[in-house]
Amino acid sequence: MTASFPHRRVMVLGTTGSGKTTLAARLARRLEVPHIELDALNWGPGWTERAPETFRAMLLEATAGEGWVTDGNYGKARAVLWPRAQAVIWLDYPAPLIFARLFRRTCRRVFGRDELWNGNRETFRAAFLSRDSLFVWFFRTYARRRRELPALLARPEYAHLEVYRLRSPRETERWLRDLEGR
Repeated sequence: MTASFPHRRVMVLGTTGSGKTTLAARLARRLEVPHIELDALNWGPGWTERAPETFRAMLLEATAGEGWVTDGNYGKARAVLWPRAQAVIWLDYPAPLIFARLFRRTCRRVFGRDELWNGNRETFRAAFLSRDSLFVWFFRTYARRRRELPALLARPEYAHLEVYRLRSPRETERWLRDLEGR
């Protein structure tokens, strides 16, 4: 990697639907390191959430190497990832944009019957008619995450992290293009 982006252990954070997985996959390819999708570790078959100790063990194994790019906002991953990461890419996009992206992505997954992780698929009922819907989650977490993340990143134990706060898809594309051009 170049001196201008020397990081090999990177976390991509942002609200559900912001594009974390897409960016993390692209960045991992560029860095030639594994891409670790935290949702894939968290959700077992039948949408069963893995026990915290199982999730932690899987995460430790997945990030045992010298380099990796993760995507996800799991608080239970913080103790494992944050002390070891070198950089954070925060996709801090406007709520209407993220909501529109989440809606399009959810429709594509539901009607395309896309398999996500471990045989799981989004269903119309779960996506649009459930209290556990990602849309409900989006409204519960968007403002809170924008408030809490700067406070977390300002803590002394995370002073080692280089933070890239990207506020629009255009800014993200420009940042990635600049990175790829190096």
